[in-house]
Amino acid sequence: MSHSHTSAICFDEATRDDANNLISLALIEDLGSAQPEYQKDITTESVVPEHVKGQATFVSREQGVLCGIRVVELILGQVNKDLELKICVEDGEKLKPGDAIAHLRGNAQDILIAERTCLNFLGRLSGISTLTHRFLQQTQETEARILDTRKTTPGWRRLEKYAVRCGGGTNHRMGLFDAVLIKDNHLAMLDILNDTPMNEIPSSINRARDWIVKHAAQLPEGQETIVQIEVDRLDQFEKAMKYCPDIILLDNMSNEELAQAVTLRDQKNKSIQLEASGGVNLDTIGAIAQTGVDRISVGALTHSAVNFDIGLDWILEPQ
Repeated sequence: MSHSHTSAICFDEATRDDANNLISLALIEDLGSAQPEYQKDITTESVVPEHVKGQATFVSREQGVLCGIRVVELILGQVNKDLELKICVEDGEKLKPGDAIAHLRGNAQDILIAERTCLNFLGRLSGISTLTHRFLQQTQETEARILDTRKTTPGWRRLEKYAVRCGGGTNHRMGLFDAVLIKDNHLAMLDILNDTPMNEIPSSINRARDWIVKHAAQLPEGQETIVQIEVDRLDQFEKAMKYCPDIILLDNMSNEELAQAVTLRDQKNKSIQLEASGGVNLDTIGAIAQTGVDRISVGALTHSAVNFDIGLDWILEPQ
């Protein structure tokens, strides 16, 4: 197994809280009630005797990168704290078909109750970490970082961004609250308000900087809050550079335009980070990275990841 970047992955308290909330919802929809006395797995209760103990193993059915074993711990804690989990593979480590991910031991009814919820979280999150890793493999010869976006499943954002980190990717802003990203619709609104053509770009950057200074005490990053602006033409890009945003997002530009932007940036202000976005896929990302951009944001990491195949294989112990 690879341990190359797992030390940089943090399953923080906010992510843990979100996971616990999602687990509670998942168990309610599976067991039919939020009240423990009314929760039922009628198949298991009718078929498996209450006293039976069992042991089981989560097994990878394919090659990829694991994410979600920390969530499995939380699921088991909500189902029955007496269930024992022995982890063999940590989040962020590589998997191949047949690898044992973790061994589970305890009441057989509780194992069966927890099974599908565990596999749903493992499959979804490992799908994202695996896809992220595949994107990184296409950019190995470059310095470009692969970033996620806000195109996440509602309620799952922290978990899905955790999965991106497990796959070796980098998180973009968490939401609307922790960084400024001036997009085309912001500029379009300012364009309506401004009399001078192209004045919306300096106006938006200056407004954002002034607002951050006034509200720094309320912001997670204070006066260090990032200011990023999106452009889709080189004339907009050159205008934006003069006002020194931290990052310029180059949206849906050709590779030739991206390379031109990198050259202009290198000549005038190397401190500005350049980010490519728009229609990025596994076939195109290698050439995009070769243009010299610093960052490539990929909505597909979270909105198009395919479920990763993990199974639970188990046997009953002799009674």
